[in-house]
Amino acid sequence: MTDRIDRTLADLGLALPQAAAPVASYVPVVEAGGLLHVSGQLPFRDGKVVTGRLGDGTSLEDGQEAAKLCALMVVAQIKAHLGNLGRVVRVVKLGVFVNSTADFTDQPKVANGASDLMVALFGDAGKHARAAVGVAALPLGAAVEVDAIVEVGAAL
Repeated sequence: MTDRIDRTLADLGLALPQAAAPVASYVPVVEAGGLLHVSGQLPFRDGKVVTGRLGDGTSLEDGQEAAKLCALMVVAQIKAHLGNLGRVVRVVKLGVFVNSTADFTDQPKVANGASDLMVALFGDAGKHARAAVGVAALPLGAAVEVDAIVEVGAAL
């Protein structure tokens, strides 16, 4: 699976970033009961957090791109925790938090940036349940934050 994901990333013109260090008192990933619980990940581009507020100067397309960057960081955290992506069985759920105004209602469309990448990388195993929620603010002014629950198989 890892080779296929690497090829897909290359075909999409993407690369996994270095897994970001926590910005507060938590760990990036907890493995329990065959599930990885991946802490909320922010969108990084060129080492900087992508900031903005949907409905107030940040476009839907920019939000979708930020969600995709968050999803890339989720995958980077999984790989950093496991050593490779070979144990990933299924992406179970994504939580997508969108920094948005009270009248912005396209959070699900923003979240598609993350969801579509998971399906592109993991195929049917990337299809997942999801929550897409609008919030008044996110850490560091991020436009989007994504957390995940991922099923993993036994270590080889």
